Amino acid sequence: MQQENNRNLVIFIVASLLIFGVYYWFVMRPIELRRAEAARAAAAAQAPAEGVGPVPGASSSDSPSAFVDERTALSRSARVPVRTPALTGSISMTGGRIDHLYLNDYRVTLDDPATIELLRPEGMEHAYFAYVGWLGQNIEGLPGPDTQWVLRSGTELSPGHPIVMNYDNGQGLTFTRTIEVDEQFLFTITDRVDNNSDHSVTLAPYGSIQRRGIPTDLGRQPIVHEGAIGVFGDQLHQSKYPNWEDEDRPEEYAGEGGWVGVTDKYWLTAFIPEQDETFEAQFRTAERGGVRTFETAYQSRTWVIPAGRSATETVHLFAGAKRNEILTAYGEELGAPRMTDAIDWGMFWFLTKPFFTVLEFFYGLVHNFGVAILLLTVAVKLVLFPLANKAYASMSRMRMLQPKMEEIRERFKDDPAKQQQEIMAMYQREKVNPLAGCWPMLIQIPIFYSLYKVLTVTIEMRHAPFFGWIRDLSARDPSNVWNLFGLIPWDPATAPLVGGLIGVSSHVGGITLALGVLALLYGATMWLQTQMNPPPTDEMQRKIFGMMPILFTFIMAPFAAGLLIYWIWSNILTIIQQYVIMHRFKAENPIDTFIERLRQKKDA
Repeated sequence: MQQENNRNLVIFIVASLLIFGVYYWFVMRPIELRRAEAARAAAAAQAPAEGVGPVPGASSSDSPSAFVDERTALSRSARVPVRTPALTGSISMTGGRIDHLYLNDYRVTLDDPATIELLRPEGMEHAYFAYVGWLGQNIEGLPGPDTQWVLRSGTELSPGHPIVMNYDNGQGLTFTRTIEVDEQFLFTITDRVDNNSDHSVTLAPYGSIQRRGIPTDLGRQPIVHEGAIGVFGDQLHQSKYPNWEDEDRPEEYAGEGGWVGVTDKYWLTAFIPEQDETFEAQFRTAERGGVRTFETAYQSRTWVIPAGRSATETVHLFAGAKRNEILTAYGEELGAPRMTDAIDWGMFWFLTKPFFTVLEFFYGLVHNFGVAILLLTVAVKLVLFPLANKAYASMSRMRMLQPKMEEIRERFKDDPAKQQQEIMAMYQREKVNPLAGCWPMLIQIPIFYSLYKVLTVTIEMRHAPFFGWIRDLSARDPSNVWNLFGLIPWDPATAPLVGGLIGVSSHVGGITLALGVLALLYGATMWLQTQMNPPPTDEMQRKIFGMMPILFTFIMAPFAAGLLIYWIWSNILTIIQQYVIMHRFKAENPIDTFIERLRQKKDA
């Protein structure tokens, strides 16, 4: 009786997870997206409010009706070009802002040759920029976001060719700023303050990263962190855009060493102060000119500069792609802790990080991330082989016991208690554990999620091809049954009323009735695997398990192609393993049954 109850419990858990998945993707997720869009629209319609936080010199307000194009925004201030192997853009002499950057090696889409725009100047919609300045009490004219700097040397910022600018506040303080850039994504900003007055001054350097409004392509995937991020000491703190926007007061942090910034799915902009200093930071937000401004800001140590003396402060700015090896190298070079945690490894980081490491290792051997996923699947299967082997052996013995179980049920059909007692006794005699077959499936859940996470958040998977029509493992399978997988020259997404359901969108997730080749292969392998398992004795349970391959085919269809490749290949390996064991035990299985039917037809 206890064994049967345990089995029913497992079936209940699996069915509950299935129902939850269907409910989330088809009900809750559309509601979340509608709420997010409504919140953004409401934010844009609100009246202007006070500036963001206590940092002075906050940049001028924008009005949604006054947004300008890039050319107009760039023409509003003198600029210095930025050209490196990885970046193209310019720096504004107003505020010394780093506010115009493109990532040379990353395209918007596979079919769009335009490069990714990381930072954009104020005045444009969704402006996004970084700058540094100085704070001081009762001191006028300190450098801030609107300070007009004068270029003293350098005509272009590139590796090995820094630029130098200066500013005199007219109160006896002269500021000299040197900006350097490496061949990747790191800017080094060094400020020298010369106190030419007749009294000492107390100053503190600060930095600010601001984003004016949230672009519509951000925050679409619940499992990806996008928003404020920082490490203070050795503690990681994050605030997603919805939570960040709802905060009534700034989130305040402090620590010796660390970094702070704004992260997207694949891109990061972050200040890295001197690591031997204690700095304070805030995540804060407010309305500015009818547009919600999101800001991460830090304030470093306070300098007391006597008359006739000077002080120098250096800060680094990372602005680029979150590649694991680059973040690791910068973390080691600058002594900055947990730089690689800018990648959202998630709560299963102890699985996602090793998975990514193994994937990169296999990629180094085969130079194809799709093949690397296949090899990773084999590696996972080898690790789980002893447990799975015992489970499938137990399942094979249970399948062989099906006739005896039916006989017991028929004999004691009027006495359920005696029926369960006899079945339990039979399990004990035959040394069969009816729950053994469930463990491989349950263990697969965190593995499945972790690989999903890796494929979703690591930029190495972005636009990584497999073979044939799979050109991006991090995107959905572009094939569609509704146009016979491309044989009919028609895009189902253009169909009236139902186009959104039967068309293949460009992003992962969402409601869909579009089934690609990979989704159908997944459903077929899941159906065959289900047929090889011992059938449930209860008729209702049998119907539920029979429907699961169909339901999961639609549930899995919107997921990343790389994830489906993993799951299909995992199912195939499982089927092979089960078949070998069942064949050895001479247990009935659908493959041998199919082969026997073919032989009979051939003989006839």
